[in-house]
Amino acid sequence: MKQAKLLTDAERKRLAAVIDSKRYATRNHTAVALSFYAGLRACEIAGLRIADVFEAGGAVRDTIYLSAAQTKGSAGNTVLVNKKLATALKRYAAAYPKRLQQPNAPVLFSAKGSGFTAQTTVNLFQTLYKAAAIDGASSHSGRRQFVTELADKGVNARVVQALARHKHLNTTMRYIDLNENKMRAAVELVS
Repeated sequence: MKQAKLLTDAERKRLAAVIDSKRYATRNHTAVALSFYAGLRACEIAGLRIADVFEAGGAVRDTIYLSAAQTKGSAGNTVLVNKKLATALKRYAAAYPKRLQQPNAPVLFSAKGSGFTAQTTVNLFQTLYKAAAIDGASSHSGRRQFVTELADKGVNARVVQALARHKHLNTTMRYIDLNENKMRAAVELVS
């Protein structure tokens, strides 16, 4: 099974620079943040509404509740908002204050103001990665990076599974990047 590419630090900086150079930079940074910092799938990002992410007064929620209609597995779930994602969402709120007054409006919006579909979200990521000259990356790269980074930092596999919203641990394990450097570092932990 082909895996979505994990981005290097240099590629992430290049991606950020490309996003900064484009129209709707804040919207696009928000889409990337939802992928990389919360592990959301394209369909989940596309399904988000303002009220899912922001309180009535405009404050960023600390937990996003996904309905069954918003998820891949048609089962509702929760997403915890970390500090980096909260920062990106605060920038979104500052850039688009009128959108916050529309609780049912989609978070991702087109030039015409309508929402994105799962496919147009996938297309957005493809366009951004292509412009940043990052081969092999896809809308799933951020999700895979989210899971791999948690595992690399020693987070318990069961916790990673829950945060990735996978039903089965073996699905989570397929997301985690494994390479010789990681294995060498691991064996050095043995005393």
